[in-house]
Amino acid sequence: MTKDNFVIWLKAALVRAARTIAQTAIATIGSSAVLSEVNWKLVLSASVLAGVISVLMSITGLPEIKGTKE
Repeated sequence: MTKDNFVIWLKAALVRAARTIAQTAIATIGSSAVLSEVNWKLVLSASVLAGVISVLMSITGLPEIKGTKE
């Protein structure tokens, strides 16, 4: 993988990870009945874990980028 391809892949992987983090945070916050009952440590840890998993899954390839499986 060339440096240019890596930069393109990294940007796409980080965008995907950011979306995954946001979706996980929304789902975790939404599971509380009221905002004052939100377990913010759980929201943070679940969101970060989802982001890490997203980046690791991106290693296998990103459908939005052709030729990332190298």
